[in-house]
Amino acid sequence: MHHFAMKNGVMHAEDVDLATLAADVGTPFYCYSTATLTRHYKVFNSAFSGLPHLVCYAVKANSNLAVLKTLARLGAGMDVVSGGELRRALAASVTPEKIAFSGVGKTQGEMVFALEQDILCFNVESEPELALLSDVATRQNRTARAALRVNPDVDAKTHAKIATGKAENKFGIPIRRAREVYAQAAALPGIRIAGVAIHIGSQITDLAPFDDAFGLIADFVRALRADGHALEYIDLGGGLGIPYAPWEDPESYHPERYAAIVKARLGPLNCRLIFEPGRLIAGNAGILVTSVLFVKRGEAKTFVIVDAAMNDLVRPTLYGAHHEVLAVCAEQGNREITADVVGPVCETGDYLALSRTLPEPSPGDLLAIMSAGAYGAVQAGTYNSRLLVPEVLVNDDQYAIVRPRGTYEDLIGLDKIPAWFG
Repeated sequence: MHHFAMKNGVMHAEDVDLATLAADVGTPFYCYSTATLTRHYKVFNSAFSGLPHLVCYAVKANSNLAVLKTLARLGAGMDVVSGGELRRALAASVTPEKIAFSGVGKTQGEMVFALEQDILCFNVESEPELALLSDVATRQNRTARAALRVNPDVDAKTHAKIATGKAENKFGIPIRRAREVYAQAAALPGIRIAGVAIHIGSQITDLAPFDDAFGLIADFVRALRADGHALEYIDLGGGLGIPYAPWEDPESYHPERYAAIVKARLGPLNCRLIFEPGRLIAGNAGILVTSVLFVKRGEAKTFVIVDAAMNDLVRPTLYGAHHEVLAVCAEQGNREITADVVGPVCETGDYLALSRTLPEPSPGDLLAIMSAGAYGAVQAGTYNSRLLVPEVLVNDDQYAIVRPRGTYEDLIGLDKIPAWFG
């Protein structure tokens, strides 16, 4: 569910008219809904009522400080994968004891900073990382609370680029060796083994892989306890998908159904459970609003050329991802056409949607690229020297620009001319 709907012929974000907002802010821009962020967090969190748990929002999905602050005020912790994301979480007033640090390539400097903050835990992905964390913690005279991320070799049945739980993926320690690595970790100075971590992928809409993976982890936790490890928590990662297209049935992978699997598999273990949802909370809470520049009729196809591009939203060309494209104003177009919605970047891969049927637009008309709240702005770049687009947060009938559009002076000013040019 989201809070973007037509009212009096114009799409609104909650109670904010998007046509008026576009006139004020300029296109393209991202727009996020406070009500949707709030609802998605509460629905997921409440699904685990009765179990000791912590929801750590995955900052990588949407790291805007206003989004993080919105979720922090609801009680969310944060899952971070870099020193920059850790600093963002702290800037959003998330307390360190609610921050989990994941990621396969933590640097020594990032470890030092995280230890100084006394974060909740490190999810350790490899033996070399474990050795470095031990060394860094020992030199700081600190103890790192850690879990080893276990790779269960389970196919998440999702896109290959966002699957993380198979043997060929770069993530985690193979489950067949993990028990041995836990024994090594328990003997290392500066390390306190506090839990087990797992994350098998993203945009998962078939719950069977979760059931398989969590069954393996439950058995693994029992084996670790038999070995004498005192485990306080199990970090189950994120990955639960969202509906991107109207024909998808989200009820089949609703948080309540996911929670039923978690409770059945892991409830009897009496461990605190940590979850790391990102897309689930932010994905359908955001849209990308863009203006039509031209309608171009080629020999083989019709193209709707808009002012947003792959540098603003790379998911369609990177993952082949589907985003619904809707007219912001209902009166747009007299007839339906089938067209590719493309941007101005000089790449054939610069598209937002392929072969879509939509009302024929005119230059200046507004289109909404739906379900763009996760992995949209965070993956944006300045290819073709295009400016990063603004981000706007709506709350009832109010809105605020929570990241302004850059300037060409700032963009070009990042480059420095060597002194030898004179």
